[in-house]
Amino acid sequence: MLDAYYDRKLARALLWVFSALILIFLMVPTLIVVPLSFSASDLLEFPPRAWSLRWYEAFFSSTAWMAALRTSLLLGILTAAIAVSFSFLACFAINRLGGRSANLIYGLLLAPSVTPGILLAIGLFFVLAKLKLVGTLGGILIGHVVLAIPVTVIVLHPALSRFDWAQAQAARSLGANWLRTIWGIMLPQLGLSLTTAALMAFLTSLDEAIISIFVSTGANSTLPKLMFISLRDQIDPTIAAISTLWTVLISGIVLFFNLRDRGQVR
Repeated sequence: MLDAYYDRKLARALLWVFSALILIFLMVPTLIVVPLSFSASDLLEFPPRAWSLRWYEAFFSSTAWMAALRTSLLLGILTAAIAVSFSFLACFAINRLGGRSANLIYGLLLAPSVTPGILLAIGLFFVLAKLKLVGTLGGILIGHVVLAIPVTVIVLHPALSRFDWAQAQAARSLGANWLRTIWGIMLPQLGLSLTTAALMAFLTSLDEAIISIFVSTGANSTLPKLMFISLRDQIDPTIAAISTLWTVLISGIVLFFNLRDRGQVR
């Protein structure tokens, strides 16, 4: 019996070591960007021979970079709001319908997640070109929402499946309409899942580059698109500073919501 205990303890320790090695393997390429962003050289070099904040200053003093940052943050907020609202109603309908119709709708909602990004971007480009929305904020927003919907559906569908619909039926039997039932009964209980879905949609929009390359132009260019163009045309260490700030921003958002979710669960 004691031998089994020690074997279990050894297996758990090996699992932790293996997980730590995988985490280090995944994080090292990202963390290398941090010292690069503080380099005083005009080229990307590791390790830096001299340290400076010049590339952060170049980023915050650039009107082009700042405009792209504002566009990306605005798109992220709008994408989260629209994708979560649409996905909630879609999952609500799926749960109420049931059967093959529900499975068909669920599959269609997840289709963008299994479609190659380049094909999706090309298709959206031609559709938006017909609608004269290429280069507009609305056109880019449509593309980001299309990508974010599968993520939010994956989060919200199980949450609605686990919801106790007897509560909704009780509210309806007491005279509440569906709008009041959803607002007063369902949303408060699904707050954690809705917050998670919104966060995932926001991060999906922030990280999106392929659709932005095809659809966004000029003043509506997103930060990932400008980063890609900058790396393609020249080696600009400003990219390292932006990547560091982007990593800190996303990590901070994820950590904040993770701690908040744990607090709510307790």
